[in-house]
Amino acid sequence: MSVRELVVLGTASQVPTRHRNHNGYLLRWDGQGILFDPGEGTQRQMLRAGVAAHDIHRICVTHFHGDHSLGLAGVIQRINLDQVSHPVTAYFPASGRRFFDRLRYATAYRETVELGEHPVACDGPVAETPGYVLEARRLSHPVESYGYRLVEPDGRRILPALLAERGIAGPDVGRLQRTGSLVVDGRTVTLEEVSEERPGQRFAFVMDTRLCDGVYALAEGCDLLVIESTFLDEDEALAVEHGHLTAGQAASVAARAGVRHLVLTHFSQRYDDPEEFARQARAAGYTGELTVARDLTRVPLPKRRPPLDRG
Repeated sequence: MSVRELVVLGTASQVPTRHRNHNGYLLRWDGQGILFDPGEGTQRQMLRAGVAAHDIHRICVTHFHGDHSLGLAGVIQRINLDQVSHPVTAYFPASGRRFFDRLRYATAYRETVELGEHPVACDGPVAETPGYVLEARRLSHPVESYGYRLVEPDGRRILPALLAERGIAGPDVGRLQRTGSLVVDGRTVTLEEVSEERPGQRFAFVMDTRLCDGVYALAEGCDLLVIESTFLDEDEALAVEHGHLTAGQAASVAARAGVRHLVLTHFSQRYDDPEEFARQARAAGYTGELTVARDLTRVPLPKRRPPLDRG
């Protein structure tokens, strides 16, 4: 059975606190794992969350501030120590190549795993698989930063009752799926007649940024959006100055983009009431499912949208 869920490893911005580790997020997607922004302490948080090095297939770094990347050295070395049996690919801003190299080779270790490197220098797809396309979009932060978006292509779901009505069974089902049509008793039956649209799912990961076109493009039509909300709305001036979002801004983006489940994270240590982020998100008009992330939270992707419903 396929599993699609977000495992939250850390939720603090800038510095860890007693209750919040530096950033770290693993997206489980049908047997693959994408690790986003491994901050300091990610390797230990993986242990606490039941995440193994073998679960990681891709690593996506939004930018090279320490709370989003200092754990990269330990994660890479753990992948090699555990001799992960599949290739792993790392994505990161091309302008931060020197930081990636320093973290990759921060200390001595024996390389046993093929680690691919994919520097990101512009908007667009960075990986294409049969199951999804991984895209990157430029954000607005004092250092170059990219958000990431995973898009599953739309497909079709075969309806057995309609197949039976038209007398299609056995190998003919596969032929119909491959060719799009089939002649049965002198009549052409199309795939559309015996199936319904299966909308693909969408996930986006948006970290340190001001409001910008990239934020909206990443969030558009997402089933699950993970987005920073470093500040509360009363500190919007600080958010703009330092290149961050407030809870209300993040929620407004989600409402405008038709996001089904919003996950707020990356909280400043200045705040001690997490529920205030939820209150401000609701006040900004977001009515979908809402999670104020805590370390080690697991968030399943919502069930698929009904056919032709893309918000």
